[in-house]
Amino acid sequence: MKIKHIKLYSSNLHHQVSFYGETLGLHVLEQSEDSAVIAIGETRLHLIESKEATPYHFAINIPCNQESLALNWVTNRVEVLKDGDAEIQDFENWNAKAIYFYDRDKNIVELIARKNLENSSEKPFGSDSLIAVSEIGLPVKNIGSVYQVLRQKAGLNIYDGDLERFCAVGDEHGLFVCVNYEIKDWFPTGDKAFASDFEIEFEENNKTYYLTFRDENLRSKTDNIQEFGAN
Repeated sequence: MKIKHIKLYSSNLHHQVSFYGETLGLHVLEQSEDSAVIAIGETRLHLIESKEATPYHFAINIPCNQESLALNWVTNRVEVLKDGDAEIQDFENWNAKAIYFYDRDKNIVELIARKNLENSSEKPFGSDSLIAVSEIGLPVKNIGSVYQVLRQKAGLNIYDGDLERFCAVGDEHGLFVCVNYEIKDWFPTGDKAFASDFEIEFEENNKTYYLTFRDENLRSKTDNIQEFGAN
């Protein structure tokens, strides 16, 4: 599963654009008074101004051998979110290592080096090392209901977890991280997991899917795929 476009809502768009464009050095492809499109590797992040926006959690794949270089890059730009004293989190069951930080909307952003992808790089780590958005948090009361949509509409399978507390659906290129927000918060901060609205376009088995998550309902719209701005 490859996440091509994702639309999130921002309560402070101006500062978000400055953070991604200036602090992280990513390319701002489009910008207006109430929206912006930012290139995160192969993914286009579309931000829409909304004073009612609540925080998200999403992850970005990086080269599988560069978590230490990524840590140095992040610490020169923003405070790292730790679990205890650990700045790099080791997920042995996923064979991955990750670094977390906040953006200006207090979204929890994760850079994750997935060893199984074998996508190592010898280049210096920088903004161009961000490969693509690879996870979007999907907090709901009923994980089973959203999993059925993902399974029936796009043929996605469970990568890890269960339908009660935590369930990652998809693969290492792209995952919906479903959590029951009544019993689980976000790692590593313990922040509340909000059922924040989003829209997403992704590819799976050479087909394109467009989903909207709104009011805790996940809906499919496979006809007339909507564009999210610049390619």
